[in-house]
Amino acid sequence: MPVIDFSTRKPLAAALLLGAALLAGSLPALAQEEDEEQYEAQIPAVSIYKAMLDANKQTGWVQFRNFADQQLIYFTALQTMHCRLSEIRYSINSETLDQRFPLAKCDPELPFNLPSDDSQNWLYLGLKPGEAQTIAVQAVWDDGSGSEIVVYQPCKNPDATCASIKTIKKGKKRADEPSPATPVR
Repeated sequence: MPVIDFSTRKPLAAALLLGAALLAGSLPALAQEEDEEQYEAQIPAVSIYKAMLDANKQTGWVQFRNFADQQLIYFTALQTMHCRLSEIRYSINSETLDQRFPLAKCDPELPFNLPSDDSQNWLYLGLKPGEAQTIAVQAVWDDGSGSEIVVYQPCKNPDATCASIKTIKKGKKRADEPSPATPVR
């Protein structure tokens, strides 16, 4: 194998090595640029939100608190799911679900964050002390399905911000919702 003497050709060798390094370094960059696409924020699948709702059921989709001579009912846990909710139905001291709680505006780049708003009218209800003995709540998803109906009552500890489950009712099935397959025997 012939030996190449680079001592007499230092500028040429340096140029070749530099060119090879630049070429090698730019090839992956070119390949990467071809594989890149513009990222667009997407709201996570509704199944993730439904799992979150189920996980938060025990600790409360809503929370009661006595503060400043008011009974406050916080909807914060539900509002973190606002990007996939079409509405929050509720009723005080009944199960009629005759009221709707306002939803925060969705930001697809921050789907679980709550926007800042000085009014806070999408965070809590302010009632007279002891007015709500129970609150029935149902989440309605953007696909039209509804959660079960959970009736919460204030916790026994009046200083805590919390709720306890009184009853759970299955949500009404949509007419167009598929029914489970009958097992073959």
